[in-house]
Formats: sequence, structure tokens, C-alpha cells
Amino acid sequence: MVAKQRILVIDDDSSITSFLKRALSYEGYAVDLAASGPAGLAAAREQPPTVVILDVMLPGLDGLEVCRRLRASGDVPILMLTAKDEVSDRVKGLDCGADDYLVKPFALEELLARLRVMIRRREPENPTVLRYADLELDTATREGQRGERSFELTTKEYELLAFFLRHPRQVLTREIILQHVWGFDFEGETHVLEVYVGYLRQKLEAGGEPRLINTVRHAGYVLKE
Repeated sequence: MVAKQRILVIDDDSSITSFLKRALSYEGYAVDLAASGPAGLAAAREQPPTVVILDVMLPGLDGLEVCRRLRASGDVPILMLTAKDEVSDRVKGLDCGADDYLVKPFALEELLARLRVMIRRREPENPTVLRYADLELDTATREGQRGERSFELTTKEYELLAFFLRHPRQVLTREIILQHVWGFDFEGETHVLEVYVGYLRQKLEAGGEPRLINTVRHAGYVLKE
């Protein structure tokens, strides 16, 4: 199965790209490399990848702009690599449409685990409509609806909302949500979950509707009226 998966690595650090080329090829992935922002965009158009591994610091176009353009043209999962460990830098990447990020230096095992999660999330599921109160989520089209109002979701927004809808009225801890939606355990403080809950609330409440995703102080979140 993994032999059919194509990974596009966009990074101008030859030591990293050669390492990832060897490691990912050994795992059975097809690997394409690009050393600049424009070259990465061209490679993605020529041979659409299953997942993009994207460095933030790139010549030509930086990784954030490349991420914006990739996201504008499709929903390919994007894993951003950054040498910066500041929360603001990670949030910028997420705001541009990245699904996940890794801070350099990273462990190969963790990168492989995150790739597996991204690919698994892309696999087709039996179409169904998840419902709670006046909220509906079509798993075939990945579109949401609140009453008569429809809204679109990014890949990670969809996965997070689907997880809430599959566990209505249950208090879900941050750790459980991160593990099931992002597929790994975060170490230390991270605001990725809060960022995406904020995104969902904006879309769910855009028409003035009452809040459905509620914060449970010192516990996590719950989907309930």
C-alpha cells in the first residue's frame, strides 16, 4: 500500500532532503524533492503528492507562501518543518493551511508516524451524515451544515469536527483529542488544538447560532447544547 504513496519534500537543505529521500524510500514511499518554493509548486502540479513535507525557510518563495498556494489549489496534507519553536511561528503555519508541523531537529520515527496518520486520514470511509442538534457533517463531501447554512472545512477542521460528532455530550480531554485527530502525543505546551477549536467555532457560529463546542475548564472540550 505505501509504495503507491508519493511524498513531496520541499527543502533547500541537501543534508535533510538526501536523508529523507533514503529513509522514506526505504519505507516504500515514492519521493520527489524540490529545493525552492517555485520548484516545489511546479513539482506538486506535475505529480500530485499524497503528502507534502514543507520547510518554512525556502529560496524564491518561503514555505508559508508555498503552503497558502498549495492549500488554495487543493487539500493535500501538509507537514511543515521549522527551526523555530515559538508558538507564533507554529500558528502562522497553521493559519496558512498546514495540517501539522515538526520542529527541527526531529526524530525520523515521529515524522514517519505523522505521515502514516495523514495518509490514513485521507483513506475513503463509508459515507454517512453525522448529526447533533442542528449541526450536520457529510463525510462524503466533507461539508458541514448548521440549520440551513452550509460551510466548508479544511482537512484538519473536518477531522476534528467529525471526532466531536462521533462523541457527542462526552467530555474529551486535550490529550485524547490530540491523539485521535493528530495521531500522536504532543509533549509540552501547544496551542494547535485551541487554534482549530477557534476555527470551528467561527464557522459553526458565523450565523449567530449558539455555541456547541464548549470548553470544560481544566478538562477539555464537549459537544453539547
